[in-house]
Amino acid sequence: MKTIGYPLAMLACLAFSFNSSAQTVSGQIDGYDYVDLGLGVKWATYNVGGEKPTDFGGYFAWGETETKTSYTWENYKWCNGSFNSLTRYCTIKKMGKRDKTTELIPNDDAATANWGPAWRMPSADELQALVDSCKWEWTNNYNKSGVAGSVGTSKINGNTIFLPAAGFFEGDSVKNVGIRGQYISNKIADYDKFEVFNLWFGNTSIENDFIGRQYGNSIRAVTKGIVPKAKNSKKR
Repeated sequence: MKTIGYPLAMLACLAFSFNSSAQTVSGQIDGYDYVDLGLGVKWATYNVGGEKPTDFGGYFAWGETETKTSYTWENYKWCNGSFNSLTRYCTIKKMGKRDKTTELIPNDDAATANWGPAWRMPSADELQALVDSCKWEWTNNYNKSGVAGSVGTSKINGNTIFLPAAGFFEGDSVKNVGIRGQYISNKIADYDKFEVFNLWFGNTSIENDFIGRQYGNSIRAVTKGIVPKAKNSKKR
């Protein structure tokens, strides 16, 4: 993984917090709680595949909507076994079948597929806004749950969000649980085209970066509100 051209948001961890403020719940859309951090989109209060803020949820390869027991290029959905044989979301001919698509369509968005059309994976810009617009603090024991992660407090309205350090899935095992968090966006990276934008954090920093799309990562969904149902046309 390489650092991208976004400005980094570093957090200084002077002490580990054991009495973190509870996750703010601002409301609910289609059965899923959200927090309003004043950022335009509303953020889910827990990961896709989870049921509460401390749940790790599922691990998803980018562009896949179901979890797996192993995460490799050999079993990645959108390639023919290697990083340079992409079959979708490819912008360079030498990387595979070029379709010039850089962002996930709803059918390939794990948040939309699992939670419905009101929800989706965040964009790279929305992840950056989350990093920049919150004051972040690492905790080893969020609300005495035993779960480590980062608590973000909005600089705009004071509401809070918790991201558990669920690690990431590489091959057939989960790496860095309790040490690192990896949250993917809906967009491929501008540089290495087989990678995607993501947010990652540890106990000393939080920033946007990019990671290979074959890895299994956490997803924190966003929403702009309830999607209105299509009206039936009147018969004449």
